[in-house]
Amino acid sequence: MKLSKILEGIEGVNVRGNAEIDIPEIRCDSRLVGFGDMFVAIIGFKTDGHEYIVPAIGNGAKVIAIQKGHYDESIIPDEITVVIADDTRKLLALAACNFYNHPSREFKVVGVTGTKGKTTTTYMIKSILESAGKKVGLIGTIANYIGDKVIPAERTTPESIDLQKMFREMADEKVDVVVMEVSSHSLALDRVLGIDFDIAVFTNLTQDHMDFHETFDNYLAAKAKLFTMAKVGYVNCDDMYAKRLMNMATCQVETYGIDNNPFVCARDIIITNSYSDFKLPFNKTIQRIKVGIPGRYTVYNALAAICVCIRLGCGFENVLDGLEKVRVPGRSEIVPNLRDFTIMVDYAHTPDSLENILRASRVYTKGKIICVFGCGGDRDTAKRPMMGEIAGKLAGYTVITSDNPRTEDPVKIVEQIEEGIKKTNGKYKVIVDRRKAIEHALSQAQKNDLVLVAGKGHETYQEINGEKHHFDDREVILEALKKLPPQKGKSIYAW
Repeated sequence: MKLSKILEGIEGVNVRGNAEIDIPEIRCDSRLVGFGDMFVAIIGFKTDGHEYIVPAIGNGAKVIAIQKGHYDESIIPDEITVVIADDTRKLLALAACNFYNHPSREFKVVGVTGTKGKTTTTYMIKSILESAGKKVGLIGTIANYIGDKVIPAERTTPESIDLQKMFREMADEKVDVVVMEVSSHSLALDRVLGIDFDIAVFTNLTQDHMDFHETFDNYLAAKAKLFTMAKVGYVNCDDMYAKRLMNMATCQVETYGIDNNPFVCARDIIITNSYSDFKLPFNKTIQRIKVGIPGRYTVYNALAAICVCIRLGCGFENVLDGLEKVRVPGRSEIVPNLRDFTIMVDYAHTPDSLENILRASRVYTKGKIICVFGCGGDRDTAKRPMMGEIAGKLAGYTVITSDNPRTEDPVKIVEQIEEGIKKTNGKYKVIVDRRKAIEHALSQAQKNDLVLVAGKGHETYQEINGEKHHFDDREVILEALKKLPPQKGKSIYAW
């Protein structure tokens, strides 16, 4: 595509050189640049793309996009076309839309944002839509889908150029609806700029990502941005930030929830260790909804999914079928075993999500709750003692361990968690090695207990010093069960 076409309609851009040059690919990673490509230099948090202009040219780039005031364009060779932009992040997103011929205009787009519940809500929406015969694309934390085809996910919301490329593939494969998790990072960094969102969903806002956003006001503003990009929005009115977000919205907004008089409301809620059940007034009738995921938060996620899918034309029979079938890896996921206690893996990695899963579990657990968790490195440090205190108050026994330490010392992370649990009378043990921590927790479990392994959920790796090592909590649990002595009256193989 010609550069002039790629830049069409983008404000704050000047070109020095040949605007009619043909561009085979747009790149923001100099290592991926090929002959004739356009390289867009983005200012990151760890590195500045302008530092890689020379390598990009060496790899064959014929067009370089720079941010005004961040690079001396005069030192770029005359034969290279230079694009000077007010903001290269916005340039990349809008150029990607043009380059792939605005694929989001060829299907419906549903964006789900919030601290918790994004993944589960998107899976619920996907399940209901598929029950209605729709071909669905999904973009999110666990994986990306084009119909039945699974594409590994590198981050919750991909970089804008990768996102638009995936959208184009979805459009070419005749997807009807794309449902996507929209992270606060992607909104703040304009990765989703230019997407035609039909529906926006807000789940909740709690402590997370303060290392990036710095303040809650910034975090909320990033989430609210989605509601200036969509045609209609659905908001959990029971969240304490709901009113502020709705005041920032420019689209039509409707509410869902349990309290605070929502437009779509759940009643007579029943929670067990294997499902959630509630009543929903609909078209002058009362519908009974059952979801195979336990927890009060499941009810909120289901309500959001129902709002979206009814809006997209699904019948209530599709809602009932889709919600009963839906399963989400690593979200309140029960690990099958023949022991007389329950084992659950959950992605809870924030104070609020850990508190929610523990409080929900206490409702239906007859024995004690044994909680295994840690906190990720290079992320919000303030939440570490908070999570320790929550576990100390709500779990019967806590095993503090490592999560994804990344570049931090896992011992230091554990010590910060321990500061919080020491404020309580909760019983706990520190075992930094996550495998050994899980083995210890299972060895302590007795009849009717619940072992909750929290923090990593669906993840199949542990990130240490920049390297990802294979580590799946579910696999480790099954291996650990084999090491336990047999239960009385049961085969040695009863794991």
